Amino acid sequence: MTFDKTVVVPLDLDQTFALITQPERLRRWQTVAARVDLRAGGEYRWTVTPGHHATGSFTEIEPGRRLAFTWGWEQNKDMAASDSVVTLTLEPVDGGTSVRLTHAGLAEQQEAGHAEGWNHYLDRLVAAATAGDAGADPWAAAPDPINELTAADTTLAVLQRVLRSVTPAGLETQTPCADYNAGQLLDHVAGSISGIGQALGVQVSDDATKAPEARIADLAQPVLEAFYRRGLEGTVDMGFAELPATMVASILNLEFLVHAWDFSKALGTDLTVADALTDYVEVLAQQTISEQVRAGGSFAPARQVAETAGSLERLVAFTGRAVHAGA
Repeated sequence: MTFDKTVVVPLDLDQTFALITQPERLRRWQTVAARVDLRAGGEYRWTVTPGHHATGSFTEIEPGRRLAFTWGWEQNKDMAASDSVVTLTLEPVDGGTSVRLTHAGLAEQQEAGHAEGWNHYLDRLVAAATAGDAGADPWAAAPDPINELTAADTTLAVLQRVLRSVTPAGLETQTPCADYNAGQLLDHVAGSISGIGQALGVQVSDDATKAPEARIADLAQPVLEAFYRRGLEGTVDMGFAELPATMVASILNLEFLVHAWDFSKALGTDLTVADALTDYVEVLAQQTISEQVRAGGSFAPARQVAETAGSLERLVAFTGRAVHAGA
């Protein structure tokens, strides 16, 4: 079975090729996170939606013209990376570039699901090419099934979307965290991700000169990839203590989602998060933030909220933040 569809985007060949190959551009329409080694035989790993990771290797690369790669799902043993091949062919047309995508080698039972997926993402490719960003992907709003790692994929997506709007001037803006402006909070989040990565044995390199979204994305992708390889069993040596792996993953969720709220408040931007996600992260917070942790100064005392408070408001209030000005 082969899926075959062509769309036209309002970009030239080189711009279109960048949109389908560069991690920072892929995050605008197709992926939550992406690792790309763009050379013949080079491997890629894309977090397409939380908990669903496409993997394979590039077989053909003709910049601005053609890209082919094997396709499989990391968590699906029935569909290995070499079982099917995706080919994208670019041609100049009036008003832009035609992008023909074929996905060959699909079993009959795989074709319908992959057709639905490619139709969804090709629509988002056109939207990203037209507007610069396709917007939040509804398929990535809440993971199913949900656990500490699939939730971390999702909360990372939330944080990245907020960080895309951070300008150099915005880094000087005060956040709800009294000790941090936006730039200092960004350093804190980067340091937390780096520390967890080092505990997992990941060689991390933090480049503070990158744009905020790219900086956090480039740190978080290898850390979460390593966490998926490791799994949630046992403990992780954090240097200061041996912590359950589930707790370390919970810390990532809190870093991503709670600080996404901090950044959104500092910048005056809207933050929309699925209740299923915030409900789950609230449970993780309750399991992670003990009175002993609060006493150490990492979190202020929990705040009271109205019975009518939304899920996200309850979560941030539990972490000690004033949900409303003057609260």
